[in-house]
Amino acid sequence: MILSMTGFGEAKTSEEGVSYRVEIRSVNNRYFKATIKTPESMQRFETEIDKLLRAKMGRGSVTFSLRLRDDRPAAAYSVNTSLIGAYINQLRALTSESSGDVTLDVGRFLEIPGVLQPPMVDEEELARQFRIVERLTNEAADKLIEMRKVEGLTIASDLSAQCAEIRRLIEDIATRSPTVVDEYRKRLKTRLEQLLGGVVGGSLAPHEDAIAREVAIYSERCDINEELSRIRSHLDQFAALCDAPEETGRKLDFLSQELLREANTIGSKSADVTISQNIVAVKAAIDRIKEQVQNVE
Repeated sequence: MILSMTGFGEAKTSEEGVSYRVEIRSVNNRYFKATIKTPESMQRFETEIDKLLRAKMGRGSVTFSLRLRDDRPAAAYSVNTSLIGAYINQLRALTSESSGDVTLDVGRFLEIPGVLQPPMVDEEELARQFRIVERLTNEAADKLIEMRKVEGLTIASDLSAQCAEIRRLIEDIATRSPTVVDEYRKRLKTRLEQLLGGVVGGSLAPHEDAIAREVAIYSERCDINEELSRIRSHLDQFAALCDAPEETGRKLDFLSQELLREANTIGSKSADVTISQNIVAVKAAIDRIKEQVQNVE
């Protein structure tokens, strides 16, 4: 089953005065790449979060965001009054030497590094909070994957339509291919007849062997049966991979490149206008496939 690499999932809850919100976004990427944003208290768990995300997703550029709001009184920062006192004593010494009064803004003191002290870390409470984050991460990842599945169905439908178009064009080319050699033989004979028409007693009879050799060389040079067969095989593999349960993005990308290579070979071998026009249409369909495949996990 095809999964898109684009998706979004979120989960949130509030427990014992603490609010949690997890958001996970993903876009296409050749490999798995996770960007994890957490509050300072949760940064120690980023490795575990990365493992959770990797277990859920195979490829994609994933952004994980955790927002945590603690409204409990115990979460309030404490003021280092000793440090503030030390600063005030130094400022008093300066004001005694000056001629004017100095007004102190207490709010500015709170901006000094070290004045506000975070609450002591309760390891047991922190572990409990991470268990909640872990549960929300799995919930948000599952929602993201559901979105990936929905978009994957759209991608699969488009890929199927493009492959069907390529099959139709390839069969038209296969039908047209045998007539190309016959037309070349007729054109060659017509040209020789025109050239020999002005010669007294001119006849094609002495040149039949040369004509046959030239036609044989041309037939071998423009033979595209092998390329047509490989394209059919690639399309069969492509269809099987679209229904496969595992990640198929890289394999589909490889097959789309192989399809383009075979189409280019047919285009270079054939001098027939109709076949060339069909190959242009085939390559356009392959380009659309390549563009879609870039977002398949």
